[in-house]
Amino acid sequence: MSQFVIIPAYNEEKYLSQVIQKAKHHSSNIVVVDDGSSDNTYNLATQTGVTVIHHATNLGKGAALKTGCDYACRKGASKIVVLDADTQHDPDLIPEFASKLPEYDIIFGYRQLSKNMPSILRFGNQVINSITSFLYGFQLKDTQCGYRAFTCEAYYKIRWQALDYCMESEMIARAGKHKLKYTQIPIQTIYADKYKGTTVIDGIKIVLKLITWRLSK
Repeated sequence: MSQFVIIPAYNEEKYLSQVIQKAKHHSSNIVVVDDGSSDNTYNLATQTGVTVIHHATNLGKGAALKTGCDYACRKGASKIVVLDADTQHDPDLIPEFASKLPEYDIIFGYRQLSKNMPSILRFGNQVINSITSFLYGFQLKDTQCGYRAFTCEAYYKIRWQALDYCMESEMIARAGKHKLKYTQIPIQTIYADKYKGTTVIDGIKIVLKLITWRLSK
């Protein structure tokens, strides 16, 4: 089965090459989506020999990831693994994520609780986890972890509209509505940039959207 690895990147010149080199040990189909970076991310990515797709302007993680997944499915991918470009997600786990497909439709990574995760993020994740479970029946340990894998068939069912970090929750909402079969894989909790990612405002927005998605058809 054809496996693709998708890495959305925005101003990740510090870590991107390291992530790509490790990922190349586990896949020959790596797609980096440069989401309108203002640093040297695009040039560094093109030097690694992987497929690079460039957004002229910064559209958001959701948009970048969708661009990469759309490309992979057009190229005949059967398995897609998605991970971040900032070393939060260890590429050496790619085979473990991919090996669970197609037994499961979608695989969710979850960060193990540790002191590395800022307390405000830990609390916010727990709140969103509980609301997600109540609304969609998905018993996930970490709804905001972006390390995931899914089949292309599942992707067309979970294909999100959100352009920002809300896409990770919208993916779950769509998976829940389609009753997709899922499992979870533990990953290390790594923060190269401590407060990078979702903010308190993002968390509130995610909760409101979870409710809206549940009420919509």
